Amino acid sequence: MGTLARFAAVASGAVVFAVSALAAAEPMDPSLERLVLDPRCRTQTGAFEDSETVLNQVEAATGRRGCAPDHLAFKKLVNQYGFAFAPSAMHSARTTGFGGFHLSLEAAFTKIDDGALYWQNGTQGPTDPSNNRASIINRNPQEFLTLYSAKIRKSFGFGLELTGTVGFMPKTSIVSGGADVRLSLLEGFRSGIPGILPDVALGGGVRTITGTPQFQLTVAGLDVQVSKPLPIADSSVLTPWVGYQYVWIFADSGLVDLTPATDPVAYCNYAGQNVPGNNDPNKPGVFDGQPVCRGGSPLDFNNNVVFDKARLERQRLLIGTNYRYEMVMVGLQFIMDLVDPADAQAGDDTTTILRNGRPAQISDKEALEDEDRQWTLVLELGAMF
Repeated sequence: MGTLARFAAVASGAVVFAVSALAAAEPMDPSLERLVLDPRCRTQTGAFEDSETVLNQVEAATGRRGCAPDHLAFKKLVNQYGFAFAPSAMHSARTTGFGGFHLSLEAAFTKIDDGALYWQNGTQGPTDPSNNRASIINRNPQEFLTLYSAKIRKSFGFGLELTGTVGFMPKTSIVSGGADVRLSLLEGFRSGIPGILPDVALGGGVRTITGTPQFQLTVAGLDVQVSKPLPIADSSVLTPWVGYQYVWIFADSGLVDLTPATDPVAYCNYAGQNVPGNNDPNKPGVFDGQPVCRGGSPLDFNNNVVFDKARLERQRLLIGTNYRYEMVMVGLQFIMDLVDPADAQAGDDTTTILRNGRPAQISDKEALEDEDRQWTLVLELGAMF
């Protein structure tokens, strides 16, 4: 029991460290306010660029007299975040056994397209120590998103196992959490002809995040795995496995101010809504509920936007192995896209883009057609009791 207590203390310490790291914005935190179709609509510091010349140019290019959100960049950004936060299914097809449980620490390293403009504009970048402000653009995003997690797996017999997990992503303020469930179909067969067969398990998991107000992200996955334990010595077992996982990514933008350095209320000289009892002098006899601006302009209110929702799919191949010596277990797993991200899209959702200065809709398959496949390397250290 002393070993269990020490291991639990290490896992708890990792969680405490993650929470303490949330005090300030980090270089890989999302910065959706920079995802605009025409950057001329805002200054480098995030103020509304409202000169008549610029407004006319932006309107001619985007059809919008103000900042137009880049919905395509948002969808590509959360698509790669989603791959990193998806359930890792880091286990063989055999459960811990009736009454057993498994505590572990996990590190996952996911390759991203760090050279893409949506990563450079869509993340905070390093903070300037002289003024404590984020960079104008993140010119050097990390090549990998790292996710550290603490997990506990518990078997309940009949091949049923549940998993709970909590994790954090360094260089961001994001904390993740979730749960898995799986059923080992051949659990209990250890001798005779059935004992020769490999273990097969069906499972599913869900992960969600907190720590950023800019978007909500939930990732669900269903997987099937095949594994076979290979005894090496009396107390050593090597277990390789291979699996397939189908992933669903659900991402929804919060309300994002594309010009955060300009206060729309002050810019408007806000005097209430255009309703009876608070009339707009520029609209006599008309009550449309719009902001009433006394000597200002309501244009900056239009720079508060919500990006198109993202409902995406990925198909992943899982190849892994773990080695167990008595209670201690170490594992390694490689996860990769089985098909291109564009080819994995099965839904009928669309993304808003501009064609000839006018909004147009394209399918998610078209939206992701130039996206490369991603991969994740997962390392695990744990103890099974």
